[in-house]
Amino acid sequence: MENDPLLIGVTGGIGAGKSMICRVFQSLGMPVYNADERAKWLMAHDRVLIEAIKKHFGTDAYLEDNIINSAFLASVVFDNEEKRRLLNGLVHPRVGEDFALWVKKNNGSPYLIKEAALLFEAGSYKELDKVINVDAPATLRKRRVLLRDPHRETKDIDAIMASQFSDRQRREMADYTIINDDRTLVMPQVLKLHEQFLAMAPEQVE
Repeated sequence: MENDPLLIGVTGGIGAGKSMICRVFQSLGMPVYNADERAKWLMAHDRVLIEAIKKHFGTDAYLEDNIINSAFLASVVFDNEEKRRLLNGLVHPRVGEDFALWVKKNNGSPYLIKEAALLFEAGSYKELDKVINVDAPATLRKRRVLLRDPHRETKDIDAIMASQFSDRQRREMADYTIINDDRTLVMPQVLKLHEQFLAMAPEQVE
């Protein structure tokens, strides 16, 4: 018999370095669920979600073979809050169901990590035991994204930042904050939390 693992969220603004932090947790043997990547996968493979998106956004939302038309959807929701909420309202529940199944498959681990950019905005943080906020100055985050995503312009990044919670909101709502400003060492911060989570996790019973 296995106890339910501790569920830990990792969030942060665009360019904060969430994925890098999650890779460190993975190197410590902890499974990581990337909600944003799974959302993209579900939008391309989940029949219920595909039909819902086509119903509300039209067939232009997909190319041949149910390949998501990211450029079209991005243009639709870019400056339309109502459309953005509608799309998120379709995608987030399916991601939630997918995450629940993933948790069941990985319940032998003392704790599990869920990485998501909109953890607070979507309300899914309420289903987690603790949340880590990854923090970095906005100017540094913009620079990272411009290097990582050459197709993005500064105005695109500004729009994404504006659609997300502020750094202050995330810090206030999170249980922990990891500083990832390219000056503060990240590994000691992660190792400290790792030890805390292992101590908090329920004992696995055979």
